[in-house]
Amino acid sequence: MRDPYLYPHTEILINKHNIKDEKDLAEMEAEYTSLRLKQIVENPLPGEYDFEHFCELHRWIFQDIYEWAGQPRIINIEKSEPALGGLSIEYAEFFEVKRMANTALNRMKSIAWGKLTLDEKAEKFSGCMAELWKVHSFREGNTRTVVTFCCQFAESRGFVLDRTLFEKHSAYVRTSFVAASAYFTDLGDKSKPEYLIRIVKDSLYRKMAEENH
Repeated sequence: MRDPYLYPHTEILINKHNIKDEKDLAEMEAEYTSLRLKQIVENPLPGEYDFEHFCELHRWIFQDIYEWAGQPRIINIEKSEPALGGLSIEYAEFFEVKRMANTALNRMKSIAWGKLTLDEKAEKFSGCMAELWKVHSFREGNTRTVVTFCCQFAESRGFVLDRTLFEKHSAYVRTSFVAASAYFTDLGDKSKPEYLIRIVKDSLYRKMAEENH
């Protein structure tokens, strides 16, 4: 099946600016999303932290670039991951996206975050982030949306993560999501959640240290 999100015979995502060069598209996307992400930090997007809220955040971040911003993907996807020797994470089937994302979001909302130690928060919160990320609700922009959404959720529950740590180490963050999500139907559980736990814990401790000064 041809990927309806791509220009024919290319690997370039159809975009509002009709850019058909991969590098130019990446630069333009980075410029626009950087602006939108700053706006979100200054003015959090209101909502109930459900799937509709999650989709609205994606729409906000990518509204300048893709017509389908904020819409769950309509195809199944695979992405070759160097960290997994070329294997792809087993993302949700497209028709399961909403159900599985809601399951992850409901689990995140059900936890009594205020009763946990910082280390417990890091472990549980990184697990919630990974579960939501593994759904891969959108054709593109999943990591940025998950990180932004979850950081805003944390603040709504009274604990703060240092977002700059995720921004400065974006490649590590994505690889840590891959490692945390590496469990397969045929190969079994190959996941290594410790990398994601580490950066979440560091971001929590750094923010706490800032607030105590």
